[in-house]
Amino acid sequence: MGGKSIEKLIDRRRREQGISALEDELQIEERLIYAKRTARVTKGGRRFSFSALVVVGDRRGFVGFGLGKAKEVPIAIAKAIEDGKKHIIRVPIVNGTVPHEVIGHYGPTQIKILPARRGTGIVAGGAAKPILELAGYTDVLTKLQGSTNPNNVVRAVFDALLQLRTLEEVSRMRGIPEEELRKRYNLYAREVQLP
Repeated sequence: MGGKSIEKLIDRRRREQGISALEDELQIEERLIYAKRTARVTKGGRRFSFSALVVVGDRRGFVGFGLGKAKEVPIAIAKAIEDGKKHIIRVPIVNGTVPHEVIGHYGPTQIKILPARRGTGIVAGGAAKPILELAGYTDVLTKLQGSTNPNNVVRAVFDALLQLRTLEEVSRMRGIPEEELRKRYNLYAREVQLP
């Protein structure tokens, strides 16, 4: 049973976007998702170690995540932050929200991310909210189904973020002028007129 490796997809996207050169210029914030203790039972008793999951981002379109393991919590968090900086990707932001609806999968977890009107805020729970906040989104709707394990949720959100495309990218991929796509979008976009 082979699943998708989000880390490999992120590495490919980083090469496409040329992010390695920009890493030093970014003003990174980090947010701890969890730090938990695990135990290994040996003949002499239990040996404890800690693992930490951290999300890093600059609130301007760059976001990543990292996992660190160590014998002490601060070292595990430091390792997770370093790992997170190696997994930063650029995501498109259109008026504070995602450009289009997208569904991300990872294992038993599925997350649907939808664009929202200005003033909606980030409607997300658990591990999804800090990712969207640190990416720089201000108005997003999400629906999480399946497992709520933070590891799976983080990877499902990144699977969704990797699928996002801007109008320029779609125009280039499909060979349709941007103006034509914008007209089509306006035709299908549901605008609610307030009385």
